[in-house]
Amino acid sequence: MRFAYHHSMCPVEQYLPLTQAAERVGFDAVTFPDSICYPREGDPDYPYNEDGSREFLDGVPFIDAFVLVAFLAGQTQKIGFSTSVTKLAVRQPVIVAKQLTSLAAMIGDRFKFGVGISPWKEDFIVSQIPWEKRGKRMDEMLEIVRGLMSGEYFGYKGEIFDIPEIKMTPAPARPVPLLVGGHAEPALKRAARLGDGWIAAGGELAELKKMINRINELRKEYQRDHLPFDIQVMSSEAYTADGIKRLRDIGVDEVLVAFRDVYKSEPDTKTVEEKIAGLEWFANEVIAKSR
Repeated sequence: MRFAYHHSMCPVEQYLPLTQAAERVGFDAVTFPDSICYPREGDPDYPYNEDGSREFLDGVPFIDAFVLVAFLAGQTQKIGFSTSVTKLAVRQPVIVAKQLTSLAAMIGDRFKFGVGISPWKEDFIVSQIPWEKRGKRMDEMLEIVRGLMSGEYFGYKGEIFDIPEIKMTPAPARPVPLLVGGHAEPALKRAARLGDGWIAAGGELAELKKMINRINELRKEYQRDHLPFDIQVMSSEAYTADGIKRLRDIGVDEVLVAFRDVYKSEPDTKTVEEKIAGLEWFANEVIAKSR
């Protein structure tokens, strides 16, 4: 089992000391969410909060993950980085591929790219990207980004995109893993057919087991079950050694842990020293007892 720390959109000045502390106490990675902006007016139905509200995100500091990972990687030695998740469908795939290849050239195999569509229509509006056919757009983007990481000439002609053959230099020694987030059936199919892994944003053990079993069925159906596949989850089970065993038993490879529930608007009042103490506790009580 691997362990990744989620900073929970902490104050900007805390990212570096917390990442360095996570590396020191034994975390394998740190992971970051994605948000482009917060709309003054928009759809109040947010699928990842119990009451559908999203006011808890108003004014929360989000740093662009590519910028943040490059900054932190230059001041750490070995800790890995991931996104959980970047809203891929509201971006341009060739530019994303350039960002990924550039990042991989600078930091090597320390990054895994977790992606999703975005549940916010406003993200598509401000990015000038059509809301319609967003699932198909996401599928084609995954194929394009993967193809452009090969280091060879690659072109693409699909329903959404028509890209002439181009080559990106430098290319990563190994392609950056693409991990797909989402709990709905289309997301599970996308992860099984196009991804190198799957990310779950919470869920009870039985629910997670059901989704993991479904992904495994789909991977066999798509004849991709022989390929490496990384399963990452956020779960309340992740905070005890016994819970880690239960997650491992259902096929989880990495847990994403946070010490503040932003969905419940818990205030971020702890000092860096208090947060580091929490990391040390987790390392001693969970990581050390789970390996």
